[in-house]
Amino acid sequence: MFSRVAKTSPFACGFVTRYFGTTAKKNFKVAVLGASGGIGQPMSLLLKQCPLITHLSLYDIAHTPGVAADLSHINTPAKVTGHIGDDQLQASLEGCNVVVIPAGVPRKPGMSRDDLFTTNASIVRDLVDGCARTCPNAMICIISNPVNSTVPIASEVFKKHNVYDANRIFGVTTLDIVRANTFVAEAKGSATLSMAFAGARFTISLLQAMSGKEGVVECAFVKSSETEASYFSTPLLLGSNGVAKNLGIGKLSPYEADLLKTALPELKANIKKGEEFVKK
Repeated sequence: MFSRVAKTSPFACGFVTRYFGTTAKKNFKVAVLGASGGIGQPMSLLLKQCPLITHLSLYDIAHTPGVAADLSHINTPAKVTGHIGDDQLQASLEGCNVVVIPAGVPRKPGMSRDDLFTTNASIVRDLVDGCARTCPNAMICIISNPVNSTVPIASEVFKKHNVYDANRIFGVTTLDIVRANTFVAEAKGSATLSMAFAGARFTISLLQAMSGKEGVVECAFVKSSETEASYFSTPLLLGSNGVAKNLGIGKLSPYEADLLKTALPELKANIKKGEEFVKK
């Protein structure tokens, strides 16, 4: 009775089949840095069910072994390991194909974006430094805010180590797409989806593309020549080596063009702030 219930879980039949598929062409090791946090825990739960992942490596500064123990009880193929503290960062990253970084603090009431940058910039820099040293060819998916600055931070760190590949560093903006889809679909009764879902969705799409699936498109904040800003968020065709093609902004209405023009100065300032943080 219990085995039959486990095999026919509505969650497994719905989410896993819809987003993960039923077959896996390759096996991947994925690390979640910040796995004990409010985003990291539910995202790790979703990733544990992905058949493309054979090793899910969880890292944080506290509680990670407990999270790993909980997830290891889920009867899916992915092995789960928990790593805690600076001295275990390297072990968590060894052999990784994809690294997802939700580490840092969320923006709280009364907190400015400058406050958020002050806290999260050094966290992202140190974690990405470990990636550049240990798994320089991995795909890096950054969720930690402010993404407009943390992605340039990651790029500059990789440049310092002479292992930079712009096609492999992503700022995960999928939450914006998920929210937009939710607003559009409210009349049809679609549920609101969390950042954890958005991060898992992007990671799984990337794994599918890496495993050979064609036509995988997701939006992300990446190195770009689409605007005056050196980074921008646009739809991307994903492939085995990361960004296969930047699909661009597309045709903008006059209203949209004005919004873009207004946003660019602040975006460029955010990017510069991230770059200079690493260079100083």
